[in-house]
Amino acid sequence: MNAATPASGLQPGGRINEALPIKPVKIAVLTISDTRDEESDTSGHVLAGRVTEAGHQLAAKAIVPDDVEAIRRQVLAWVGAGVEAIVTTGGTGITGRDVTPEAIRPLFDKEIDGFSVIFHLVSYQSVGLSTLQSRALAGIVKGCFVFCLPGSNGAVKDGWDKVISAQLDSRHGPCNMVELMPRLMET
Repeated sequence: MNAATPASGLQPGGRINEALPIKPVKIAVLTISDTRDEESDTSGHVLAGRVTEAGHQLAAKAIVPDDVEAIRRQVLAWVGAGVEAIVTTGGTGITGRDVTPEAIRPLFDKEIDGFSVIFHLVSYQSVGLSTLQSRALAGIVKGCFVFCLPGSNGAVKDGWDKVISAQLDSRHGPCNMVELMPRLMET
């Protein structure tokens, strides 16, 4: 299934021009969990696989606990190392240990408000009203795109396959986030 005809049936109003070469993006995957390790990190593995299958460079992959300072440290380290996009999985729920939005939102130079709207629209097609339990968000931290997804495999697949992948594909038209990367730090 290509980006123009996602499994949800939604029509995103764009398409991939497969005649053009893809510009690989340096993407890091961060799993946020107190309980997962490298072996049990299924959502992180799903994301990492999709990143490389899409023709991008998996710049890094890590797991940090549900801890505001640990999350911020890892994100800022990758931003400082030249990572162009970070996709997190986990910690976006509404329980006491879910702190990803509290950790990430203060780092944003700009929040991408539409990401949450579109993610919930896509998620609703898969899980119905349960999408209300997610606080998925996205924004820009010092010129790096940061997308925060829930920790389930289904949410990661929906978020990457139906939202993020097209916007991080330089061949997606009429526009995409890759073409904005050189201008993110303009003043």
